[in-house]
Amino acid sequence: MDKQLVLHNSQSRQKEVFVPQNTARVTIYVCGPTVYGPCHIGNFRPAVVFDVLVRLLRQLYPQVVYARNITDIDDKINAKAAEKGVEIGRITEQFHKKYNEDLLQIGVLPPDIEPHATGHIGEMQAMIAALIEKGHAYAAEGHVLFDVTQDSEYGGLSGRSQDDMLAGARVEVAPYKKNPGDFVLWKPSSGDQPGWDSVWGRGRPGWHIECSAMIEKHLGETIDIHGGGADLQFPHHENEAAQSRCAHAAPLARYWLHNGMLNIGGEKMSKSLGNIMVMDDLLQQVPGEAVRLALLQGQYRQRLDFTPELLTQSKKNLDRLYGALLDADVEAVETPVPAGFMAALCDDLNTPKALAELFALAK
Repeated sequence: MDKQLVLHNSQSRQKEVFVPQNTARVTIYVCGPTVYGPCHIGNFRPAVVFDVLVRLLRQLYPQVVYARNITDIDDKINAKAAEKGVEIGRITEQFHKKYNEDLLQIGVLPPDIEPHATGHIGEMQAMIAALIEKGHAYAAEGHVLFDVTQDSEYGGLSGRSQDDMLAGARVEVAPYKKNPGDFVLWKPSSGDQPGWDSVWGRGRPGWHIECSAMIEKHLGETIDIHGGGADLQFPHHENEAAQSRCAHAAPLARYWLHNGMLNIGGEKMSKSLGNIMVMDDLLQQVPGEAVRLALLQGQYRQRLDFTPELLTQSKKNLDRLYGALLDADVEAVETPVPAGFMAALCDDLNTPKALAELFALAK
């Protein structure tokens, strides 16, 4: 491999040269959506960012195994299903299908593996049992909880001390918790909630254990890259890292990558503010390629202000590139990737610089 890839590792908080465990098989896992409603544009930024990274890795290595999960058991899903009077599978199938249709519109390739949480309950139970046996988790009142005080490295990924995390824990701590920061691995299900039989009683998994179990099953105990939105760094990824590290006595991932969030008109996008954008609305304004280009206009780790002006400009930029090809009467052929373009992407996915290289070529 003649091109050196450099990535910003959230664990070390600095750029590092990417060195996989095995150059013949690079592994990457990215947290996918919880499917209980239409995904908003913020859900598509990690999908696009890590699609670019996987495409780049495939230029550099002979085999890349990419897994992106679907969370199809969750309290929000349960509530939606109860409201509609249907099984949770009816809800999750509908919105998983919609998510994949939207991804097609913006040119995101499917992952090699798309594991569903509900298909891995046995693996989750096995990992929970191992954590209890090793003294890192405990059963209490139908729950199983991870004991954060039994992991000396807890807080390392998010850069938070245990004191800070405990101070920030909820004032009203559940009575069955040993420590305020302990998190749920398994919780009891009532008769009208989805549940699975276990040695701790009928119940369902906590969110964090799902990803750890799916990663172990499909990619191994330690993977090369774990990615997702910056909002997942704590507590989700911190908790994933802790339980996997304690179960296997090995790190979960060698490199952690987190994309920045989206702002809408200068404000954080949130349902409470009512500024959520869904793909169908955007595709009425511009083609899917322009939405993809808009999501790549900023460096992936930075916040991106997603505005109507950004969409309009992305459409114009796309037209410029296609116009240059038409004017030059160039046919689509396989050619080497331009060196400047490749160098920009190998510098921690510097998509603004890579796009500038394309526009220089268009000129």
